[in-house]
Amino acid sequence: MTERYLSPYVNFQGRAREAMEHYQKVLGGKLDLRTVNEQGVATPAGPGDSISYARLDAAGAIIIGTDGHPKYPAKAGENVAIAVGGTDKDRLTKIYHGLAEGGTAKQPPSPTPWGAEVGYLLDKFGINWIVSIDKA
Repeated sequence: MTERYLSPYVNFQGRAREAMEHYQKVLGGKLDLRTVNEQGVATPAGPGDSISYARLDAAGAIIIGTDGHPKYPAKAGENVAIAVGGTDKDRLTKIYHGLAEGGTAKQPPSPTPWGAEVGYLLDKFGINWIVSIDKA
């Protein structure tokens, strides 16, 4: 059986560590904070590192977040997306294309430093989506 999840994906504009640690304090669960080193490799984030990817798994609730990219600040209303992901590449590729139909494909699923393939799109209803094809 392949894992699949659906969760909010939030651009915290530089406050991901603060927000995600707060949510962990309130909700409990396991928090994973990642940064990308100078070689482009994802590593556990240390104190003061920017957060390229954060994931909180709290008893069935998943929240994914990031500090965002300073060159691409999120506009109000665009800082939250729905993330769908898992390990079934064929199914998730179909999901990506189905959601993009009638909308705007911002980036097709592409490799990331942490090993997943991630695609971004805006669906025909104006909702941002992130599709993540994770390593099995």
